[in-house]
Amino acid sequence: MVDSREAQTSATSRGGCGPLIAPLSESMRPLRQQIFERVRAGGLMPRVQVARELGVSAASVTMLTSELIESGFLQEVPAPRGPGDGGRGRPPVALGVKADAYHVAGVKLSDAFHTAVVVDFAGAVIASEAVQVDPGLQAPETLVDTCQTLLERVAAKAQLSLSQLSGIGMGVPGFVDSAKGRVLWSPILGERDFPLADAVSIRTGRPVMLDNDANLVALAELWYGAGRQIADFAVVTIEHGVGMGVVINHRLYRGALGLGMELGHTKVQLDGALCRCGQRGCLEAYVADYALAREATTALNWMHKAGQPMNVLIESLYDHAKAGNAAARSIFRRAGRYLAVGLANVVNLFDPALIILSGERMRYDYLYAADALAEMDKLVLNTGRPAPSIEVHAWGDLLWAHGAAALALSSVTERLLGPGNDLAAQ
Repeated sequence: MVDSREAQTSATSRGGCGPLIAPLSESMRPLRQQIFERVRAGGLMPRVQVARELGVSAASVTMLTSELIESGFLQEVPAPRGPGDGGRGRPPVALGVKADAYHVAGVKLSDAFHTAVVVDFAGAVIASEAVQVDPGLQAPETLVDTCQTLLERVAAKAQLSLSQLSGIGMGVPGFVDSAKGRVLWSPILGERDFPLADAVSIRTGRPVMLDNDANLVALAELWYGAGRQIADFAVVTIEHGVGMGVVINHRLYRGALGLGMELGHTKVQLDGALCRCGQRGCLEAYVADYALAREATTALNWMHKAGQPMNVLIESLYDHAKAGNAAARSIFRRAGRYLAVGLANVVNLFDPALIILSGERMRYDYLYAADALAEMDKLVLNTGRPAPSIEVHAWGDLLWAHGAAALALSSVTERLLGPGNDLAAQ
């Protein structure tokens, strides 16, 4: 995980509101914060269940939840009576998050659409918005302008002003230093090592937390999807590029410098195809959109017209494959084999309980057809135990923004309930 001390130093030493505080590890988080996050994850939860799941005394939970209720973070909600309950005695109550206490926004930037959501403190989406953008590299000022416009529009839909947002989470493709809020390289940004979090924070007056977009999908799965029941899993995203987010023991893993999990830029071929990162032989250069388009140009003599969206060419390629075109099928088959190599490496490195394939390209079932997954099984170490489950979650674009909002919620919670914060002073 990113060292929260570095994030705090960065937030106070630079212009604007700076990035939000990075989440702490489980052992460092105060019990009151763990209680709040457990209730938010569960929706509605009786005190006794909270105590049981956290392995602490009921008396401790009762005392701390009283403080959280008094401070406006939690509330008591009538709970349905169980079977056989005759209706006598005090009505049962459950704990729930006070949803209107705070609001945050989440933004996902891409080379086709920028999407944004506003969520309440319980994590429910109350407004969403999307804007289409021209493909290709954007100047930093243009990107910040677009972000500001998008945030103003989605906040207005939620009947809020930007000043009423407690934080903003943002996701971009590429190499991101989350702790410092900087984009080191992105296929959508025409400048390297750009302080995007600060730039958007200064423009909006709100604290901003920035991360790689694949990490945000993993965070969305952790908060709202399969990760609520699984401690260790990996998310592999395939869209305009190939990304990965890894969750270990219910926490998002970023690496020592916050730049890990770049599955798309692991090497699968020495001196191989040119990747958009500038290196050769990256997995992404054989699986992503532009890789499929390159193969179509070579094998089918198709031309990608200037200004034509990449997805138009890929959709045509997929239609030809479905119609039985052998060359089109072989292009997807080859990409699927390379994907199998990447997934086998994920299994051999991390041994996840589950791998989730996500992103717009999951519509192209040739990439994860039975023969491609069978190839992955052959490449995984033969331990006599079954390989992890593979699930396909073809979420829409808003999932990425929802993950960005989860990042903001996590950081706002850290700021309000983390170590050294006095509930009585809030």
